[in-house]
Amino acid sequence: MKFRRLFALAVAGIMTMSFTACGNNSQSADSDTFKIGGIGPLTGDAANYGNSVKNGCQVAVDEINAAGGANGKKLELLFEDDVNDAEKSVNAYNTLMDQGVQAIVGSVTSSPCIAVAAESEKDGILQITPSGSAKECTAGSNAFRICFTDPLQGEVMAKYIKDKGINKIAMIYDVSNDYSKGIHDAFAAKFTELGGQLVDDESFSKGDIDFKTQLTKVKTSGAEALFLPIYYTEASLILQQANTMGYAPQFFGCDGMDGILQVENFDVKLAEGLMLLTPFAADATDDLTVNFVKSYEEAYGETPIQFAADAYDAVYIIKAAMEEANVTPDMSASDICDAMEGVMTQIKVDGLPGSNMSWTEDGEPEKDPKAVQVVDGAYKAME
Repeated sequence: MKFRRLFALAVAGIMTMSFTACGNNSQSADSDTFKIGGIGPLTGDAANYGNSVKNGCQVAVDEINAAGGANGKKLELLFEDDVNDAEKSVNAYNTLMDQGVQAIVGSVTSSPCIAVAAESEKDGILQITPSGSAKECTAGSNAFRICFTDPLQGEVMAKYIKDKGINKIAMIYDVSNDYSKGIHDAFAAKFTELGGQLVDDESFSKGDIDFKTQLTKVKTSGAEALFLPIYYTEASLILQQANTMGYAPQFFGCDGMDGILQVENFDVKLAEGLMLLTPFAADATDDLTVNFVKSYEEAYGETPIQFAADAYDAVYIIKAAMEEANVTPDMSASDICDAMEGVMTQIKVDGLPGSNMSWTEDGEPEKDPKAVQVVDGAYKAME
């Protein structure tokens, strides 16, 4: 356990004498079951992400329980809605802690995840975010992630687009969103470093739905392509409005774009050719992906996206760490965290987004980046 968490725990102990303030010393009410908490947006504009994460977690929990559990003990998933709001995410976290969870999967989006990470570090509970990509999401030694950081995504996409022979790029990003800003800044710096030109750089804020002004500027900028480091809801509106204007550039996105094909009333033909950085492709032919997609589609009637895949892996990673650390459900959440934190840099997991995944002491995953393209209304893995 790193010094910063020891210090945080010491401060927390001085500031409160209540035994109910956090889960540090609490024990599970059921010594035969590990309680896994999940946090994400089940309602609101980012609901596709949160429901995908919840469903992916549940598929993994069901599989693990059917195979005998973790260390012979069952897993139980408890999931709370945070509506993609930082304050509500902390409230959801507190609700889960009151219910005695012993590890957290979430939060799903970056700003809520940062808020929850500050609390989980103080309380001493292991947190694995499937998709919180801001660097601050894993600031504590108890926090790990499945996805790449925003800066890394931005740098990888800059190199990927430049390697495609594109020298002039335009960008539309969400200035009010940590995820979007993080990718935007890293992309702009790297693309320029590689000799490319950012010929137009447009922004918007949360709640905006009219992008005609930004698109008009981009259309006349001389850009060879348009990069959208944003979430799928706004991206679907931009693609629709670009089509209305008769503007059809090559679109690029990152993992936040995943989910655009499931947007209600969105014509998926408008996304044809869209390229995005995402480590999961449902059409992959390896046994792990085929079996996961089959189970997910049977349970939920739709094809899983990356967020579901990352969440599925997060639960299996928790299982692997539980078994490596030989923890039991009757241990306190903080003791479980200490034991699992100590083995997270030792385990390797063959997951859906990458085989032989491992983690650094900073909570970052080590795996190869991948990309997909929308072809005939579905994601296709790119070489």
